[in-house]
Amino acid sequence: MKSQWECFLQNLGVWEGSFTNFSPQGTLLNDTPSRLSLEGLNNNQTVRLTLCRSGRDDLVKEYSSLGQSVLFFEKGSFSEGLIQLGPFSEFGAELAFVHENRCLRLVQLFDKTGQLNELVLIREHLAGTPAAERPPLQIDDLWGEWQGQAVTIYRDLRSPDIYSTTLKIQLEDTGRLIQSTSFGDRTITSTATIKGSIVLFDQDPQKQVQVLLLPDGASATSPLKVQLRQPLFLEAGWLIQPNRRQRMIRSYNEKGEWVSLTLVTEEKV
Repeated sequence: MKSQWECFLQNLGVWEGSFTNFSPQGTLLNDTPSRLSLEGLNNNQTVRLTLCRSGRDDLVKEYSSLGQSVLFFEKGSFSEGLIQLGPFSEFGAELAFVHENRCLRLVQLFDKTGQLNELVLIREHLAGTPAAERPPLQIDDLWGEWQGQAVTIYRDLRSPDIYSTTLKIQLEDTGRLIQSTSFGDRTITSTATIKGSIVLFDQDPQKQVQVLLLPDGASATSPLKVQLRQPLFLEAGWLIQPNRRQRMIRSYNEKGEWVSLTLVTEEKV
């Protein structure tokens, strides 16, 4: 199994794309061209990160080790964010997929009252390669049954868990969406209303979760409000092909502590 540093090195290269900001309701706020360089130094013992947006060097950092806020999968996909949900403080995380010459990253941000405040969709490709994007995700893309495999990695770096998954998404006669998710031997069924590009799981008014359908086959699953003393998760999805999708889930326990990261790779059957 690769070390976390070796997984990080899968991201080396120059990535060109854009940062696109959305409101929680999916309104496009702004779009900024970007260029991200990850350069290995000293025989890849150090990595220099240079991020340019709108022609300026916004950020230059050098890494020789990884912090507690980030975990990587073997092919380079990762998540980085706050490791603890606290009272009266902003909260958020980034979930990032790497597939062939493309990278899709999603940042979910919550304000000091815990309300979902903003989403940033980052779409990138390796410099000098095609920049082909998927069409914007539509609810029709998701209907049916998806079967796949999940890998869960943990902050304490214990051995990963690998298990099968099933996701069924159907439409009720009433027009509500029914979703049934199975992880191993555990199944969760929930229902939602569909309004344009928003799917709102609203069975419990105190724990509403929305799925926002975004450009490039992306989706953002977010609680409308994060709350103390309740477990929560942040999820991003990417429809890589019409019948192939990845989802990444960053999970926090009831103490607000980040505990694990799950990558699901699934196909429509």
